[in-house]
This record gives sequence, C-alpha cells and structure tokens, in this order.
Amino acid sequence: MLVDYRDQKQAADLLALLDEYARDPFGGGEPLPDICHRELVERLAAFPGAFSVIAYRGEQPLGLANCFMGFSTFLCKPLVNIHDVVVSDAARGQGVCTRLLEKVAQEARERGCAKITLEVLEKNHPARAAYRKCGFRPYALDEEYGQAEFWQRYL
Repeated sequence: MLVDYRDQKQAADLLALLDEYARDPFGGGEPLPDICHRELVERLAAFPGAFSVIAYRGEQPLGLANCFMGFSTFLCKPLVNIHDVVVSDAARGQGVCTRLLEKVAQEARERGCAKITLEVLEKNHPARAAYRKCGFRPYALDEEYGQAEFWQRYL
C-alpha cells in the first residue's frame, strides 16, 4: 500500500523497517540516526515526488520501498528511483520484494514513467536475484562500454 505519511502507524512502520535495514550489514550496520526518527517522515511528506510503499500481512509490516520521482532525458519522460528496498528478515523468501516492486511499477505506470531505477551492492546476491526476477537488469547504454556505476560524494 502507498504510505500516508500523516498516518502515525504507517509512519512508525516505515521508520521501524528502515531502522532494521540500516542495522543490516548491507544497510551500513548502524542504527538509523536520531534525526531520522524525529524528522524523516515529515521531510518525506514535504519532498516533491517522494512516495513510499509498505507491504503488510494483516497489521504486520513486512517490507518497504522509498521512492523518488526523477526524469529520463533520453526517454523524455519521468522515472521512479527506488532509493531503499527493505524486506524484514523474518519475511525474506516469501515474495514480499516482488509485491513491493510490482506496487511501485503500478504507481510508476500511473504517473506516466518510462522506467524504474534502483541501486544494489554487488555482493548482495539475494537482492540482486530478487530484482532480476522482477525484470531489473544492470544499466548499460551499450554493452561495449560497460555497465554504469553508482558513485557518491558527501557534502
């Protein structure tokens, strides 16, 4: 379901899932900073083009995708970048990631997007397999020039 950032339960579930991800070695191995617990949901709500999806079983949150609208200049259409994908450790291997990514794809189609992007660590083999199962592939304009890499610079 799409997260209503004003809903206190959904906001708490988002933070709990994101904190679980942050504590995982593939998420950095550290708890989510206090500022995120205090301000993240409010800032997401205020950020143009931000949306989140949470997968539930009953009232139990199982997974999360935090997404941001972008734009593809080569396709001249909007895109969705999935910034975080989280599946709770207890729910892994149960199709939660597939459900999350299909909901994101549905939302992207409704918004007229050309594609969905995400980044994944090269040694996160379970996530890479799940993304491939959902149709994602490494990005390359021309295989002769290799795959694109995700780089960063902290400010």
